[in-house]
This record gives sequence, C-alpha cells and structure tokens, in this order.
Amino acid sequence: MNNDLESTKDSVKIASDQGETSTNKAKKPLTLVETAFLASTASLIWFVNYYFPMGPLLKVFFPIPIALLYLRWGNRASWMGAIVSGLLLSVLMGPTRSILFVIPFGLMGVLLGCTWKRGSNWLISIGLGSLLGSIGFFFRFWLLSILLGQDLWIYLITQVTELVDWGFVKLGLLAQPSLFLIQIIALILVFVNNIIYLFVVHLVALLLLDRMGNPIPRPPKWVQILLDYE
Repeated sequence: MNNDLESTKDSVKIASDQGETSTNKAKKPLTLVETAFLASTASLIWFVNYYFPMGPLLKVFFPIPIALLYLRWGNRASWMGAIVSGLLLSVLMGPTRSILFVIPFGLMGVLLGCTWKRGSNWLISIGLGSLLGSIGFFFRFWLLSILLGQDLWIYLITQVTELVDWGFVKLGLLAQPSLFLIQIIALILVFVNNIIYLFVVHLVALLLLDRMGNPIPRPPKWVQILLDYE
C-alpha cells in the first residue's frame, strides 16, 4: 500500500516537472519574439526621430519599449533588448549614433523597468533616471567633442552665461557671475531638464502600459487628482 502511494506521488511529481518544463519551453520562443519586436521598436523610434525630428513627441518613447521588456520578461530580456537595439542601430546608422541611444536611453529603459517591477515610487525612479540621464548628457557632450574636435562644454557655458547675465539684469544685480556659479547653474539646468523629461516619460508609461496590462506604480496623489486618474 505504501509502495503504491509513493509511486503515485512520484508519478504526480514527474508529471508536474514535465508540465513546468513544457511551459518554460513554450515561453522561450515568445520571449525571443517579444524581445526582438520591442528592441526593433525602440530602434525604429530613434531612427525616425533622428531623420524626421518631431520635437519631444517621439523622444518620450525612447526608453519605454526596453522598460516594457523588463516588466514582461525580466532582467535578462531587458538587457538583451537594449543590446539588440544598439546592434541594430549600429548597422543602420553607425556605431556612434548607436552608442548615443544605448547611453542613456537603452540603460534608462532597463533602470525604469527594474524600479517599476519592484514597485518603487515615482520619486525614486525619476531621481535615478534623471541621474542616469544627466550622465548620458555629459557622455554625449564628451563623445561629440572628441569627434568634432571642439569643446562643446564651452558652448554650453557661453549659453548659460548669457542666460544668467540676462537674469541678473532683470533683477537689477550689478555683480558679475563667476565661472564656478555658471558651471553650477549649468549642472542644475541639465538635471532639472532630465527631471522634467522623466516625469513626462512616467506619465506616458502610466497611460500606455496600463492599457497593455503591464501597469507601473501609481503616481503621487496630486498627480492622480490632476489627471483625474485612479
């Protein structure tokens, strides 16, 4: 009697293991297909925006396909999507433009997917994304400065200096802003710009991914009230 029970348990366990194995095998082709599709989508959005710029309209979608991969299939699929996007853009547009997509937008997609998957609040995901976006901004400046043979940081400082001088005149200040103050203001402006960008990305992802069945963490209460969104 005991032998019959043990053999029955073994049979059930084997059947269960076989069922899990077959399920995993069935998921693998779907994971590969979605990874390839979303990686191609991210590349196509960057490609179209580069040759037919539409302002910020398409830019807010740059990291979303990679983040969606993380939400649906996890860390490995998301990294594969970012790498495949980079390789595809490298073939279509060359390595330089490919790198400018991967850093920061490919990495940003992985980061946002990770924070959304873990249920982090918007303050954390926007803060980390803005930090990564700022690093990507200065990486872009460094790379393009090397390729062009010019220091683009000087150009940025010149523009910020004109802006600060205009502000000082409007405020009636006769002081001359120092170079250190100009550089600090430039850094703050870059970071604030990335905060605004990440906030808009979160809003687009909230409205889009909810309808796709992959919701992200709920926004702060004031955002829900402002959008009348529950």
